[in-house]
Amino acid sequence: MNKNGLIVIAMLAAAPMYAQDIVPYVPGENEGIVYFLPKTMMEINVIATKVTYTPGDFCQYANRYLRMNHVTSQPESYWKFKQIEVRGTGVPDSTKAYIMKLSDKSVASNIEVTDKRLIRAINTNLPAKEEKTYKLEKSEPNENARQYMTEEILMAGSTAKMAELTAKEIYNIRESKNLILRGQADTMPKDGASLKLIIDNLDKQEKALTEMFTGITQSEDKLFTFYVAPEDAAEKYVAFRFSEKLGVLPRTDLAGEPIYIKLTNPVPMPAVSEEEKEKSKKRQKGILYNIPGKGNVTVSFKGKKLVEDQLQVTQFGSTELLVNDLFNRKINTRVIFNPETGAIVKIDKD
Repeated sequence: MNKNGLIVIAMLAAAPMYAQDIVPYVPGENEGIVYFLPKTMMEINVIATKVTYTPGDFCQYANRYLRMNHVTSQPESYWKFKQIEVRGTGVPDSTKAYIMKLSDKSVASNIEVTDKRLIRAINTNLPAKEEKTYKLEKSEPNENARQYMTEEILMAGSTAKMAELTAKEIYNIRESKNLILRGQADTMPKDGASLKLIIDNLDKQEKALTEMFTGITQSEDKLFTFYVAPEDAAEKYVAFRFSEKLGVLPRTDLAGEPIYIKLTNPVPMPAVSEEEKEKSKKRQKGILYNIPGKGNVTVSFKGKKLVEDQLQVTQFGSTELLVNDLFNRKINTRVIFNPETGAIVKIDKD
């Protein structure tokens, strides 16, 4: 659509207008309001977590002083899946573009369309839909363990001696916690809040010093979004790829293993004859809308199903007519559409 066309649409959407005489849209013909019926695209949202391990400075002494047998000295970074969700989203269907012509026999005082020209409502306003957001988690910054080291530890002449003294400090912290919790400390907290504050601080010190042996593991979530057309997923289709070392990759990057998506139509619509198709192209009195069908979607990786769900799919449904008789000067009819599917959500009238 050119800029002038957008202005015309905006003006018509804001002003009172007569009811709709629907004809297929032809570029350049803007004698009415242009709208599209949506078609379904599958939106795949993937949350993957990147895990990074950094060895501690005293990792080679973990078994000797803390009896930790499985501490490694090798840094490591890898990815893992956290969440995969598939949902349908509406995009304009270029084969279903229409102009609502003006008519003096009935009235529709307000036509509302989205920024994509998808119909939202007639004679009313559809409240703005809140976009779905995903909670992405990230590890908190780690404490600097050296701030909890005593002067004796910091002045030690070797790493081995520092590790030995640090281990002793860890045991001292543990003993202090036990004495406080048993009520045997020389100076006890005055109340519960003070007790919690002291224990939390000791826990923080112990964790920071222990990580000098065990190392630090940090994680960070990242969101990836892919779009797949239903017709592409009629058979097993590579939606994206995944590598434990590289993370989530586009479908063309062969460095990762394929993640497949498949969409099936459990109740196919009967075939439409050529004669019926020709009739549908003729001028119609009323507003066209979608009745979506349902599709079963699965996402799989290495033979294991990660997602198994059902979606509304406009391509699996039909296009119907909301008759013009609902809109006349005696009846104020309000219609709300689902802009993602083009289906009618609600009809009411005065």
